[in-house]
Amino acid sequence: MTKSIISDMDGVIYRGKALIPGANDFVQRLLKSNVPFLFLTNNAEQTPLDLKLKLEHLGIKGLTEDNFITSAMATAMFLKNQKENATVYVVGGGGLINELYNVGFSISESNPDYVVVGKTTSLSYEQLKKAVRLIDGGAKFIGTNPDMIDPVEGGNEPAAGTILAAIAAATGKTPYIVGKPNALMMTLATRKLGVHPDDAVMIGDRMDTDIVGGMEAGMTTVLVLSGVSTKESIKAFPYKPDHIFNNVGEIDPAVL
Repeated sequence: MTKSIISDMDGVIYRGKALIPGANDFVQRLLKSNVPFLFLTNNAEQTPLDLKLKLEHLGIKGLTEDNFITSAMATAMFLKNQKENATVYVVGGGGLINELYNVGFSISESNPDYVVVGKTTSLSYEQLKKAVRLIDGGAKFIGTNPDMIDPVEGGNEPAAGTILAAIAAATGKTPYIVGKPNALMMTLATRKLGVHPDDAVMIGDRMDTDIVGGMEAGMTTVLVLSGVSTKESIKAFPYKPDHIFNNVGEIDPAVL
């Protein structure tokens, strides 16, 4: 039986605004073979519609919004299970705010239940200061994902983990992080596909999120060398992926 595919996006399908070689062929193979698949991204800035449109712009056609789960969606689902109609202060992008609105939360700077932090390119000192004071005042500290850097054209850029580290240093509090490698994200993905983790493959470019998360959830793991982790850096980890490829273009879902 062909396994279902759960794939990361940043560093696997694209780097910044550039498509990774072989990515379109890989997605078209998935669509033609009727293999159940999902893109699971720690990117909390964009909505599934944003991601679908981004891939279309890069030349990948045939996907729907249902093909995506973001760490913003996972964070919203998790918090809704914790507390209905909560109030939140958000340090993050429109995708995160949108998902929190979707589960009935309201955004507030006045004694919120949670401070929710994701990657944002419009981070200000004022936002950091507000987040620190609200957490000091009792708001629970939540992070969408732990990634310190994101791969983009020409190198890397700071990601959510960098902002979380700054707030953690200032408050002395550790955030609860919902995104990969938290098994919550993997559980949501396999549940959405309706498959057992044994029957799923996790494809990613990072040993510290994609591969460890997939491994701990009981999935087959595939590392691609088109993003953050390199053949050299793999040696530093006490676990290894089941398969390694240069990029997703080399992957045949039928033989995993």
